Amino acid sequence: MKKIIILFLCSIAFSSCKTTKTSFAKGADVGWLPQMEATGYKFYDKDGTEKKCLQLLKDRGINSVRLRVWVNPNDDKASGHCGKEETVAMALRAQKMGMRVMIDFHYSDSWADPAKQFKPKAWEKHSFPELLNDVYTHTFEVISALKNAGVTPEWVQIGNEIPGGMLWPDGSTDNWKQLGQLLNKGYDAVKKVDKNIKVIVHVDEGNNNAKFRTFFDNATAQKVKYDIIGLSYYPFWIKKDYTETIADLEFNLKDMVKRYNKDVMIVEVGGEDDKVQNTYELLKATIKAVKNVPNNRGLGVIYWEPQGAKSWSGYSLSAWQADGKPSLALDAFKEN
Repeated sequence: MKKIIILFLCSIAFSSCKTTKTSFAKGADVGWLPQMEATGYKFYDKDGTEKKCLQLLKDRGINSVRLRVWVNPNDDKASGHCGKEETVAMALRAQKMGMRVMIDFHYSDSWADPAKQFKPKAWEKHSFPELLNDVYTHTFEVISALKNAGVTPEWVQIGNEIPGGMLWPDGSTDNWKQLGQLLNKGYDAVKKVDKNIKVIVHVDEGNNNAKFRTFFDNATAQKVKYDIIGLSYYPFWIKKDYTETIADLEFNLKDMVKRYNKDVMIVEVGGEDDKVQNTYELLKATIKAVKNVPNNRGLGVIYWEPQGAKSWSGYSLSAWQADGKPSLALDAFKEN
C-alpha cells in the first residue's frame, strides 16, 4: 500500500509540473522596469505598502515576462537600455519569482515596429551575407548568455511587429526571399542553443485577418521556420473600441491555427490607463478570445509595459496609476 501511495503522489507531482509548464501564459512586457527602478520610481500595493514590481504583477496573476533586446542601445531612460547584460539580469529576477520568460529581438539599437525597422548602427554598411551572420551571431550570443546564466527562455521572438519586414531595406517585405533567410537565421540560432525553445514571428493588428494571411502566406512560400504566430492587439491605435474588433481577433486567431497549423499568442495588448473599466473588459475579452481557440492552441496574453506609468514614461496605455499603484484593470488576469 505504501508503494502505491508513493507512486500516486509522484504521479500527482509530475502532473502538476506538467500543468504548470503548459499553463495559459498571463504576461507582462517589463522592459522599462530596470530604468524605472534606477530613476527612483517606487511601486505600491493598493493599501499603500511599497512592494517590488514583479511581486505586484505576480499577485495579479502574471506568470510570465517578456523582455526586449536591442543590439547596441543608448542610455536614454525611455528608448535605451535593454542590452544583453540587462536582459539577462531581468530574466534571472523573473525566473527567481517563478515566472516564465519570453525574449523579443528587435534587431535594432532602439524601437522596431511597423513604422521603423532600422538596422543597428554597427550593421548599417554590411552586405546581405554579413547581415545573415549578424542576425545569427547576435541571437546565438544573447540566448547562450541567458542559458549560461541559468535561464532558458520558453519563447523567443525573431523580430518585433514585422508586417513590413525587418532590417530595412534588405529584409523588407519588398524582398521576401531575403526576409525569409533572415528569419530562418534567427530561428536556427535559437534552436542551436536549445531546440525546445519556441520561436515566434510577430505581426501587429491582430484583428486584421487579411494582413496576417498576406504575411504568413508569403512566409510559407519562403519556407520560414517558426513555431508560434504572435499578434499585437491595440484597439486604441486603430481608433476603435475593443467591442468593435474582438470578434475579428478571435476569428483571426482560429484562422491562423487552421490555415498554418501553428499555435497563437497575443504578445502585446494594452488599453488606456485612464479608462480602467474599459481596459479591464478589454483584457477579459482578449483572454477569453485566446482561450476559445480550439485544442488549447491559444497559448496566452501579454500586456505591454503595464507598470510603465504615464507619469514616468509618458505612455498612456500602461495599467498603472499616478500614485504608483497597479490599476484594477490588471485584476482581469487574476480572475480569468
